[in-house]
Amino acid sequence: MFDLEKVVRPNVRRLTPYSCARDDYKGKEGIFLDANENPFGTLNRYPDPYQNELKKAVSRLKGIPAEKIFLGNGSDEIIDLCFRIFCVPGSDKALSFSPSYGMYQVSAAANDVNIISIPLDQNFQIDMKSVIPFLSDKNLKLLLICSPNNPTGNSMNRVTLERIIYRFNGIVLIDEAYIDFSDKSSLKDSIDRYPNLIVMQTFSKAYGLASVRVGMAFASTEIVRWFNKVKPPYNISTVNQKTILRRIANRSYFNGQVRKIRTERGRMAEELKKISIVKKVWPSDANFLLVRVNDAVATYNYLAENKIIVRNRHSVAENCLRITIGTRRENDSLLKALKKKDNEESTVY
Repeated sequence: MFDLEKVVRPNVRRLTPYSCARDDYKGKEGIFLDANENPFGTLNRYPDPYQNELKKAVSRLKGIPAEKIFLGNGSDEIIDLCFRIFCVPGSDKALSFSPSYGMYQVSAAANDVNIISIPLDQNFQIDMKSVIPFLSDKNLKLLLICSPNNPTGNSMNRVTLERIIYRFNGIVLIDEAYIDFSDKSSLKDSIDRYPNLIVMQTFSKAYGLASVRVGMAFASTEIVRWFNKVKPPYNISTVNQKTILRRIANRSYFNGQVRKIRTERGRMAEELKKISIVKKVWPSDANFLLVRVNDAVATYNYLAENKIIVRNRHSVAENCLRITIGTRRENDSLLKALKKKDNEESTVY
């Protein structure tokens, strides 16, 4: 039986959260002389620390009650808070899979938490048999799973995910940063069924607001309360909150961009398969493709010399490049460069 109180770090349970001026007075009108703000200007006031207007909009967008939504300064803040709230430094453990998003490892190291990394199988799926022995470890407090996964692009098997969430007595964070590009359903609608589940999404990818740095977490009201207790008081600026509100008000713009990216993703996958230096293109539910070439380092360098920058993932997936889907013109430039390299190598041999 999952018990949230037992998973939260003892020092966090004892923590008295910082109380800001907007905690004392929640009104929007009046002469504000309580927060040591400069009285002049248009950006002189501190932002709403709980982003209430934005959360109401996200609630309508995602179909999740506002009290079950936490907004972070990018998804990385949410990841970091999971370590800070649930894992005791130096003794508790976390578990993730490889290859996957590198910030899980970085955040674990920054918080002095040992992270267990289990390799995905040959299809980049989770092998349930390899996970089960770890689930009974009393010091294992946090599981981090990226689905659709970065850098592989595939979604994890839904049945496997739910089996893990059901059997684990710690926190499971499902990172759905790329879910808007997928036909697979989100796990966000399962947070009432699983009290240990946190589902994370972002405005950085499909909404095209990577520079704004706003991530979303959907979880029980109890988990959201712990996030609010530990987070910095003003973690999302007023400017960024208003930017998100404007973007999500225009659903047709969002839908059009996602449709174009998905169409280009399919076209790119087929075109890349025609190039002989490309050995494999994996199916993708994200806005990128994982591509195996005959020599990832040489191909990356060649593209960089031609001012086309992809991501070399050879260190985590042998001879693989991760190629983000750009505009049609950008994608055509990539294809042209790869075909030129292909012809050059064919001439040599």
